[in-house]
Amino acid sequence: MFTGIVTDMGEVRSLEQAGDLTARIGTGYDTSGIEIGASIACDGVCLTVIDLGPDWFDVQISAETVSKTNLDAWTEGRRINLERALKVGDELGGHIVSGHVDGLAEVVAMRDEGDSTRVTLRAPEALAKFIAPKGSVALNGTSLTVNEVEGRDFGINFIPHTKEVTTWGGVKVGDRINLEIDTLARYVARLAEMS
Repeated sequence: MFTGIVTDMGEVRSLEQAGDLTARIGTGYDTSGIEIGASIACDGVCLTVIDLGPDWFDVQISAETVSKTNLDAWTEGRRINLERALKVGDELGGHIVSGHVDGLAEVVAMRDEGDSTRVTLRAPEALAKFIAPKGSVALNGTSLTVNEVEGRDFGINFIPHTKEVTTWGGVKVGDRINLEIDTLARYVARLAEMS
């Protein structure tokens, strides 16, 4: 489990396709405190560490994961949002995030509002019903509050701090974004369906 509070911006150092895809991720984390088999959210995708070095870790990514996320667009040098798994007693500053991407949203508009940036995204039809104003979503692993919803489109506001410490400072119209809907929204919808 994760919180959606990004704690490092990593960099894709290498990609190797041999059966599954293996990615080497450069990180500022102290890798001596990471164990083989640990889960790290990489752009919101929960991945398992299979090897470690002094400033990097390797993850293995199945074809299923690549097909359901934006990891097919990863290239060497790409910056990605990282978060280590939640430990008992850690501060829950965002919301409960599983690292299981539900689908891809597309950035359809951007505009500056003061020092912040308002970004409009379009959700897949099947997921739009789970997104509500003032609700939570995880986008590329970042816990965010939804400002408004109109049909499949929803708006997010990025303050300067978020743009500096995550990859959101480099987002552009047309980008495909890993979307994880709020777990609570999923269960509420299921309960309503069963009533």
